[in-house]
Amino acid sequence: MCGIIGLVVGEKSTLGKNTIQDIIAKLYLLSESRGKEAAGVAIRTDTRIDAYKSSIPASQLIKSKKYHAILNSSLNSETNGSRKSEIWAVIGHSRLVTNGRRAENCNNQPVIGDQVVCVHNGIVVNVGDLEETYPELKRKTDLDSEIIARLLESNTNNRVSLIDAVRDTFSKIRGEASIASLFTGFETLVLATNTGSIYCIGDKTFFLFASERFILSELCSYKKYKHLLNPENIFQILPCQGCTVDLRTVTHTLFSLSSDTEGSTACLGSSASDLEPVAIIDHSDYGTTLEECTDHFDIGDRDRIRQMITEQPRPDGNLKRCTNCILPESFPFIEFDEQGVCNYCRDYTSVTLKGEDALIDLVAQYKGNNDEHDCIVGFSGGRDSSYVLHYTRKNLGMNPIAFTYDWGMVTDLARRNCARICAGVEVEHIIVSADLEKKWRNVRKNLQAWLRKPDLGMLPLLMAGDKQFYYHACKISQDTGNHLVLGGANPYEKTDFKLGFCGIQSDDTRGKGLLTGIKVRNKVKLLLYYMMQYIHNPAYINVSLFDTLHAFYSTYVLKDVYINVYDYIHWDEEEIVSLLRNTYDWEIATDTTTTWRIGDGTAAFYNYVYFTIAGFSEIDTFRSNQIREGIISREEALTLAKEENKPRIESLEWYAETIRFNLEDALLRIHSIPKLWDNHRR
Repeated sequence: MCGIIGLVVGEKSTLGKNTIQDIIAKLYLLSESRGKEAAGVAIRTDTRIDAYKSSIPASQLIKSKKYHAILNSSLNSETNGSRKSEIWAVIGHSRLVTNGRRAENCNNQPVIGDQVVCVHNGIVVNVGDLEETYPELKRKTDLDSEIIARLLESNTNNRVSLIDAVRDTFSKIRGEASIASLFTGFETLVLATNTGSIYCIGDKTFFLFASERFILSELCSYKKYKHLLNPENIFQILPCQGCTVDLRTVTHTLFSLSSDTEGSTACLGSSASDLEPVAIIDHSDYGTTLEECTDHFDIGDRDRIRQMITEQPRPDGNLKRCTNCILPESFPFIEFDEQGVCNYCRDYTSVTLKGEDALIDLVAQYKGNNDEHDCIVGFSGGRDSSYVLHYTRKNLGMNPIAFTYDWGMVTDLARRNCARICAGVEVEHIIVSADLEKKWRNVRKNLQAWLRKPDLGMLPLLMAGDKQFYYHACKISQDTGNHLVLGGANPYEKTDFKLGFCGIQSDDTRGKGLLTGIKVRNKVKLLLYYMMQYIHNPAYINVSLFDTLHAFYSTYVLKDVYINVYDYIHWDEEEIVSLLRNTYDWEIATDTTTTWRIGDGTAAFYNYVYFTIAGFSEIDTFRSNQIREGIISREEALTLAKEENKPRIESLEWYAETIRFNLEDALLRIHSIPKLWDNHRR
């Protein structure tokens, strides 16, 4: 879930010091979109491996004095202009934090072992099992990537070939992994991936790699490198494939990660190198390297919070509900006829699928040849998008790129599920990471403003930060040249009541785009509603304003490029969850029985607010649509909704810790808001 980069400069290279420094800097800057929370570097020369990492973005790392000191020292030239070191290689990392707090610098990358320095993009999801099976591999940090370095060291110490050491490592780990490794006893760079998220370019004197083709393509486009780099020479290390690069000759050899003989070379025949092992010099500062409050933020008294949530009155059976579905009388614009059936049931149009054959005909126009990518799949790690990625790869026979926009509310559970699915279907995974600190600050500012003058119509403002997903999906489609973009919003998850709380009756948007299908007049009404709210509550006019405007543009103005797979194929909750659980060990949440939105860090909070104040949540609309389709009975829906609407206390605490607000104070304010369901009951 990060960006990895690297450069090998061979003995015969004529690249100057300034060119080398500039190329590395540009690689870092182009990779920073994959993770902005920490960065690191490792440089291999004839005599040593120098490593440095810090809890700062890559753009700051390359400006730091220590980085320049290490880089300049390794590139120090003799008076005749040649480098002192005959070999020179660098690997770099731009981190999106998953396991291990970045404030504790030992959790950042590169991973620095006794004999190996490694950078890793992805998540290893079976670390606990490996440590239990192999106690000698016990990590010293919270970083899942450390287990990869320990496996590599263990294998090379057992005198297996370097290639077989990599193969054995990948056979043991589960999850998503693209790695680059330097060794004390080998003059070799090793690259390996089980998803295909490594691209390379070079000639006989240098070798470059990065996590995305676009990064290298952009590098090639710079005028100063056009004589040096030809984008036609970019190649991908395919899923379940590795690559060795000789640090002297810069010759590279591809090999399969399966246990065959492909790619085994005599020069890598044993782990006992004839060379004197070089030293690893770690220049990093350890301990806590920045003030980070996420894990220790005072969200209030936890026992008191749980008591407040438990004792908070909830809607009871006296709240009038539709006799056909389960929508209550507090639902926006709801009306009941003499039989007690609501207007949403009376006006409901059943889902009509376009059919799998139509989808097959559609994607056939885009199918690539051999290993070419032919589509983008929007991927959150959630239930529905995970199945779409599986279906696209396994049923449609496409070669997709999975795309995730991480805006800070993608939970670790969702990230682990992303790793499981991408590794399982062997697809490249592009992650665009926002500046998470800024996103968290924006949500916090808007939450504080909302608590001053609570209005249910303004609650979606807390989710505005994720809407750039649509913007980045369009951009990645253009950057990669893949014009087919597939999405996975199931047809029963419509949540138009959010517009209803703004005084806007929803349109029938089926077949008109996932979000942009609402009528222009309603978009104007929504914009005017927000403007009035901003006037009456100036606290909304804060540093998040530009982000909010961009979210509105991405959601309601930008052309919707998605093809929704569930417009074509039948959506079956039980079948989907069963397949994901049994095939990919897809993880479910521990604080709820539902599998919907469990990877969305905001859902537990806003649904708690909706249910507490209005007497219903997204769950009620979802289950009501299933009733109308004849998928479940009303009795089943009532039972499911009662269980699924229970407060997700663990998730509420995580949300408060991440956004950094006092949950106890927020709950006091939320609980004091007049209840719509209580007014109706009276």
